[in-house]
Amino acid sequence: MTSTKIQSYSESDVSTRERENEQEEGVCPECGGRLVADEGHGETVCQDCGLVVEEDNVDRGPEWRAFDAREKDEKSRVGAPTTKMMHDKGLSTNIGWQNKDAYGRTLGSRQREKMQRLRTWNERFRTRDSKERNLKQALGEIDRMASALGLPKNVRETASVIYRRALEEDLLPGRSIEGVATASLYAAARQSDIPRSLDEVASVSRIDEMEFKRTYRYIVRELKLQIQPADPQNYVTRFASDLDLGDESERCAHDLLKTAKEQGVHSGKSPVGLAAAAVYAGALLSNEKVTQAEVSEVASVSEVTIRNRYQELLEAAEDGRVVA
Repeated sequence: MTSTKIQSYSESDVSTRERENEQEEGVCPECGGRLVADEGHGETVCQDCGLVVEEDNVDRGPEWRAFDAREKDEKSRVGAPTTKMMHDKGLSTNIGWQNKDAYGRTLGSRQREKMQRLRTWNERFRTRDSKERNLKQALGEIDRMASALGLPKNVRETASVIYRRALEEDLLPGRSIEGVATASLYAAARQSDIPRSLDEVASVSRIDEMEFKRTYRYIVRELKLQIQPADPQNYVTRFASDLDLGDESERCAHDLLKTAKEQGVHSGKSPVGLAAAAVYAGALLSNEKVTQAEVSEVASVSEVTIRNRYQELLEAAEDGRVVA
């Protein structure tokens, strides 16, 4: 009985190996026909009998398409993808700061001096003219402010594109690099539905608030940016998280803002103030302890604003119930 099992196992292994060899040679294991790759479906099939020999093949080609030799040469690349967050789009050479060779061994004094000179000249060659130096400083400023505000990569990319457009259309004369960079970041956050209040952005900027607002209005007008009014509900989750409130309070705040929007209470009101009042009201309605001072500190609005908007939200909720 044991010898029969061993014999059957060995015959199965042999047949499996033969089938794999046939696939490698492009021969169908069923009819001996020719195997072809169906790139559209990611399968290897027999051209004669239609047997699917292999499926879910890995596409090892590029993710882009090219229709002629020139387009192929333009799209072909190696290394990391390009990014708008660097003035040279990440295509130049970068020499590391560690004074070690490829094997991790510390460089000698003569080699360290040589590498330092190479870093200096490499940094000079990366910015060929004043326009690139301007762009390098601005993109560094955008990245610094975005990190301080906790904004994701897509917002930084959008802000970099907006600043590049302002630079190309010659909107910077008479305005500071920091001012246009701050305005670009604020506009990008608004466009990406990850808004930050004017006070929050101004707190991490190197310019005063009046210059920031003036430059923002100018950039939006000249570049014809399509920016919708900020939705108060976009602030609720962040405020509730900073105050350690539960899901019920956050849900209640969203419901209050939804009702206020239906009643038209939000028109002409600061979205940050409405969101702060909704979070405060939602916490009270959910029996969570939070003070107006705590909400005021998190949202960067006054306690008077919270009290006024709080009363308006409750009145709108009452009117909504009466209508329903």
